[in-house]
Amino acid sequence: MDRHRSGRRSARPNRFVHGPRKDNEAVLAGLTLPNGNGPTEGVVNEIKLLKRQTYGWASFALLRKRILLDQ
Repeated sequence: MDRHRSGRRSARPNRFVHGPRKDNEAVLAGLTLPNGNGPTEGVVNEIKLLKRQTYGWASFALLRKRILLDQ
């Protein structure tokens, strides 16, 4: 069994190491530009909070109205 395993290599670590090289421009932009996704994450967090508050007693239509009115 060990002999069989030694001949096989997993593709997952290889993709993890070499994947960012394919997207070098995107990785560089993500590390150097001041822009981020913080505002988007904040909106998503508020929507999830409203969804948790209305769980079990509000319909989707009411949840949608609440989200639109909240922003």
